[in-house]
Amino acid sequence: METVNQVKAKKYNKWIIILSIIIPIVVAVLSRVKLQDLGFDVQPLTFLPPIYATINGFTAVLLIFAFIAIKRKNIVLHENLMTTSVWTSVIFLVMYVAYHMTSDSTPFGGEGAIKFIYYFILITHIVLSIVIIPFVLITYVRGITNDRDRHRKIARITFPMWLYVAITGVIVYIMISPYYI
Repeated sequence: METVNQVKAKKYNKWIIILSIIIPIVVAVLSRVKLQDLGFDVQPLTFLPPIYATINGFTAVLLIFAFIAIKRKNIVLHENLMTTSVWTSVIFLVMYVAYHMTSDSTPFGGEGAIKFIYYFILITHIVLSIVIIPFVLITYVRGITNDRDRHRKIARITFPMWLYVAITGVIVYIMISPYYI
């Protein structure tokens, strides 16, 4: 028999599925579209990568503080930090897409072992940034619907994965930043 919280959370399932599919597709498609090719007279937004890398770093810090808050049983602070983390991730995505819609991708110029390390970090970052979407949404919904037991279970998976994505986003930026034109 389902609890009241599980019934509340089910109302969000359709949106979780839709967003988990649409977000990666929209990001992938829009990142390949160049506004200049469509006739728009826009300058490349080359100032955005350090800003969105900083936002990724800020998200990582928020996640760590949210983890500490919940360990200290400060639920309100935890909720506020997690909501802010979701919004910083949304802001990151908007800036990431805006940059790629106005600027060419920067190739990594490193050679040797560092090149393999960079691509390993980049590929795991990209794959997990897609995989994390439904985890974040499910975890968030279980939190806001007070489905605490199920929230805790999935948060144990979501937290380290999301933290990895946020931290590796910063690492990828640091590793590629010398090659920006």
